[in-house]
Formats: sequence, C-alpha cells, structure tokens
Amino acid sequence: MEIYKEKQQIKQAVNQLKAQKQSIGLVPTMGALHEGHLQLVKKALEENDTAIVSIFVNPTQFNNPSDLEKYPRTLENDVRLLDNVSANRILVYAPTVEDVYGKNPVSEQFDFDGLEYEMEGRFRQGHFDGVGTVVKRFFEIVKPHNAYFGEKDFQQLQIIKKLVEKYHIPVNVVGCKIQRDPDGLAMSSRNTRLKPEYRKVAPFIYKTLKAAKKYFGTESANKVTEWVEKEFAKNGLLELEYFIISETETLKPVKRKSNKKNYRAFVAVYADDIRLIDNIALN
Repeated sequence: MEIYKEKQQIKQAVNQLKAQKQSIGLVPTMGALHEGHLQLVKKALEENDTAIVSIFVNPTQFNNPSDLEKYPRTLENDVRLLDNVSANRILVYAPTVEDVYGKNPVSEQFDFDGLEYEMEGRFRQGHFDGVGTVVKRFFEIVKPHNAYFGEKDFQQLQIIKKLVEKYHIPVNVVGCKIQRDPDGLAMSSRNTRLKPEYRKVAPFIYKTLKAAKKYFGTESANKVTEWVEKEFAKNGLLELEYFIISETETLKPVKRKSNKKNYRAFVAVYADDIRLIDNIALN
C-alpha cells in the first residue's frame, strides 16, 4: 500500500489515476481507524476506482490542547486495517502539519449560514473553522470526485455540504450511516480511551436516544428534552453536556413540530474526561 507524506506526491499520484480515467473517492480521517471508518472506505471503493484515505490529526479543530495531545495516533495499525480492506485500490495520505498548513497552522474563517453556531459550535468555539479549513485543503489537494463522511458527526456533514455549495467545490459529498458496536454505542476512536466502568455504561446513550425517538412521536420537543435530562441525571456516571432536537436541514432547535419538516436528536456526553457524541433521526 502506498503511503504519501507530501501533498506534491499525492497530487502526482491522483493526476496519474485521472489520466487513466479512474474515479477517486476521498475518506478524510484523523486516524485511530475502526470499523466505522472502514465502512466509509468500503463505500468509497464500491463507488470509485480508487479510495484515498487521509490520516491527519488536525490541530486547528481542537479547542482543548489536552484533547489534541491525547488523541490516539496509530498509523501503523491503521495501514494494516486498510490493507485488509484492499491492498491495491487504497492510497494513504498521512501528511505532517507543516505539509498541510506551512509554518503557521491557523484556521480560515467561514460563514456556514449559521450551521456552525448550533450544538457543537456552542461548546467548541472555532471548531468548524478548523474542520472547514482542513477539508477544503484536502479537497484542493486531492480533487476527489466523491468524499465520504459518517453521520455520527451529522453537523459536520451538513457543514461540509455547505462548504462545497458556497465555495463551488466540484465534489459530491456522501453521508454514510452511523456504525455501532453490538451494544449500540456509536463507533469512535475515543472509545478505546474509555475506562471499563464507563465503557460498560456508555450504551445508555443510544438506548436513551431510541426512547426519545419513540416519545417524540407523541410528545413535544421540550417534554422529550426534559425527560432525557432527568434520565441522565439518574445515571450517575455519564454527564450530559447537551441534548437538542433540531431541524435536519438548518440544525435550528425545534420550537414547534411540523409534519413538513424532518428532525434529529443530538447528544453530547462526558464519560469521565472522554466526550462522546451521537444522534438519531426522529422522523
């Protein structure tokens, strides 16, 4: 499997593939790959001739320096997992910070029509400027035909779609369903850092989301939110940061339900010092 450390190298490889009329699917990741990532890669391979997987822990999207420092970096194992998916149809782009940003790793400033101020944007200031900056740069470097993102980071997915729309970037953004462990916990690179007692109780997050979906059929958004907050207060180990029911397109919190709109419930939870997010479509 070819591993490229420099953007000039990956650009050259892509140009050669495109000269052969090959289609390119990009899967941007921060590494510490798990089955959720591998499903994105498999989807990219189903729909393209070649998949390019970027493995890059992006410093500009972390507002907590400790979180950035602790984020798992497992390139050797990541490559081994990808090799098992396909030995000859995947290229890995694993650049240094300097290769992506030069000597000054700072974010561009974006206007995502308000999407960036909801949910994660309220609690992680500047996060989506960092996400937008790195994804835009990868799109410019790789110039893929398609790009694949998981729905676990649903707000991020909507923001990437907005980025492509507003900057007229010629790439098709594909959202892929959340991959879960057998007990329901959404797959995440952070899960490996959970202490055993927190890993044991973490499936409570998805269990509560499923119950909230059921209640949303008959109750108001406010009543469902109050119920979820009470359930987490009783839990003891998991600390709820937020639970929000939003319109799927605008991500604005629901004030009054309408049969003409689609809604989604979003949650962020602390399991000790590990922050976990999840979401579920409500209708």
